[in-house]
Amino acid sequence: MQKKNFRIVFMGTPEFAVASLDALLKENYNITGVITSPDKPAGRGQKIMSSAVKKFALQSGLSPILQPVNLKDTSFLEKLKSLKPDLNVVVAFRMLPEVVWAMPGSGTINLHASLLPQYRGAAPINRVIMNGEKETGVTTFFIRHEIDTGNILFQNRLQVKDNETAGQLHDRLMQTGAALVVKTVRSIIDGNYSLTDQSDLITGDTVLKSAPKITTEDCRINWNCNAKDIYNLIRGLSPYPAAWSEWTFENEFKICLKIYFSEIELSPHNYKPGTMISDHQKILKIACRDGFIRIRDLQQAGKKRMGVEDFLRGDRILREYAVSL
Repeated sequence: MQKKNFRIVFMGTPEFAVASLDALLKENYNITGVITSPDKPAGRGQKIMSSAVKKFALQSGLSPILQPVNLKDTSFLEKLKSLKPDLNVVVAFRMLPEVVWAMPGSGTINLHASLLPQYRGAAPINRVIMNGEKETGVTTFFIRHEIDTGNILFQNRLQVKDNETAGQLHDRLMQTGAALVVKTVRSIIDGNYSLTDQSDLITGDTVLKSAPKITTEDCRINWNCNAKDIYNLIRGLSPYPAAWSEWTFENEFKICLKIYFSEIELSPHNYKPGTMISDHQKILKIACRDGFIRIRDLQQAGKKRMGVEDFLRGDRILREYAVSL
């Protein structure tokens, strides 16, 4: 079948998915419909916002754009069926019911931001860095009942840089994933692919690591840990949702900081883990088990994000409580 006659329904929500949709359009694939999340209030003003995929689809003149609340709703299913999809392409969307993923004649493929079967789940990019992995990648696979377990089509590997944040890795995987989606769709149309059962990649000594959704407690820094683990936590959660910590000083004064960028300083010390040390000009570091985390970029609760020098310049209270260098 020629690709102009091969009908694709694209499903996705965030910016990560936009790159794949854009890549398919640039290669002149036939996108006959877009499915994305409903508009919802966001931000301080609770202004109604559309998803990144919807905004891009409107700019690109794609239609129809469907935004179902319930993916099993009869009206939505009828509309989806009327699009006569040969293939559903899913990138960063929600879990699909079988009635949706089984509808197209060629099935439904998903792009996942890890090397499956490792890091199945909602937050693979964050978890890979939080766990200090040196390698990750992207995988395309056919969807089936159990989440992220379908037969693998293709994978591309990427090395994780030592100082890379989740945001930086996200952007690299987004582009690599978009190219892999195009390759996958082309191969499906041509019938030129083989499948790998994920169970074949799980040997007796394989330790499977998961990627569950990030919780607020996952983001709390435990200063009793070693510096490398804390450093990986900070970069694995930067820029969102960000690692954080709270200090309570005399008179019950509290300060809560999100930390976006940091450096490791390995050196023996006698400070209690969690102790703030500063020269009150350029340096703010926190003691941990085997050294210090030197903060470069942070945000105090209720204030804007800033570099550490600007923070120290404007924070008079911290001068009273931080240990002086």
